[in-house]
Amino acid sequence: MSRLAAALLVCVAAPAFFVLETPWLGWALLAAGLVLACAVERRAVMAAAPSLTRDLGLVAIGMLIVSVIPLAAELDNLAMLRFTLALGGAVVVPYLISRFVFRDRAIGFPWRTGRRWGRLQWTWLVAVLVLGWLILPFYFITSGVYQNWPVVDTPDLIARLFVGVGAVGIWDELFFICTVFALLRRHFPDALANVLQAIVFVSFLWELGYREWGPLLTIPFALLQGYIFLRTHSLAYVVTVHLLFDAVVFAVLVHAHNPGLLPLFLV
Repeated sequence: MSRLAAALLVCVAAPAFFVLETPWLGWALLAAGLVLACAVERRAVMAAAPSLTRDLGLVAIGMLIVSVIPLAAELDNLAMLRFTLALGGAVVVPYLISRFVFRDRAIGFPWRTGRRWGRLQWTWLVAVLVLGWLILPFYFITSGVYQNWPVVDTPDLIARLFVGVGAVGIWDELFFICTVFALLRRHFPDALANVLQAIVFVSFLWELGYREWGPLLTIPFALLQGYIFLRTHSLAYVVTVHLLFDAVVFAVLVHAHNPGLLPLFLV
């Protein structure tokens, strides 16, 4: 129970950073979680087990790096550079520490599994597009959250939005699934680790712009992505799912800011 409490403290730092936007609370929760993890491990005799303190520390480092920038969607050169450095660092730094300092392979990016996608997997890809087409326009437009993204009314801005939405979608899987989820799975049952990573995932998406009743969509999405990764062990597949979802997000944002430009939706 103490190990779970330590992990929960670290993961609920994400809502402090990205939902409440209260950095000092996030720092305090991370510190409390790491101190508790260290205390638990000092009392336990688990020489061969992975270190909970180390793994939670890697999660904390990633969150701290992301938290140094505002996550409001912007499309100017400086904002895109800021996102690239911060989000890239949140994946690269924990990986390098794990691989070359701790000398383990806790974090990995299994792009190809050598297995072909089955009928169920291909069916789910089609379902993602259909569900996105049905749900996302209603969510973005009726709630008004499309206004959390900048107006895209020129070819240059539309192209930047396309690149930005896709890049962040790929990063989501590299960090939340291949880093946070992978580290938590070393210490907790898969279902519990999935719930913990979803806390971090959904909190990030909230600050990014998926607000109002967005968590009703992002919570199932985060949990499904973790579950799909468990079933397929394929980064390529979860990235494909995410990019298809984000393709609909991109089209909806363009449609919302430019009614009539993409007459693809019912709303």
